[in-house]
Amino acid sequence: MPLKEIREHAKVIGTKQVNKAIAKGQVDIVYLAHDAEPHIIDPIRELCSQKNIKVIMVDTMESLGKACEIEVGAAAVALIHSD
Repeated sequence: MPLKEIREHAKVIGTKQVNKAIAKGQVDIVYLAHDAEPHIIDPIRELCSQKNIKVIMVDTMESLGKACEIEVGAAAVALIHSD
């Protein structure tokens, strides 16, 4: 299951943090929740497409939040590389 990778990797959680990390060129993979509002995740998906960043869709915000070991749902999570 790809969500295991989230627990074991450096990451940023939330749409604002994911957008910042993409802008800084720090992102390896982005996870987006299918049940997140389209106006929230579509711009991130488009940005990832432009920058050739792999996007993995996850069923729910709840499962994405649990994978991050937080108690709330998450619409977006990015795995980042350390410089």
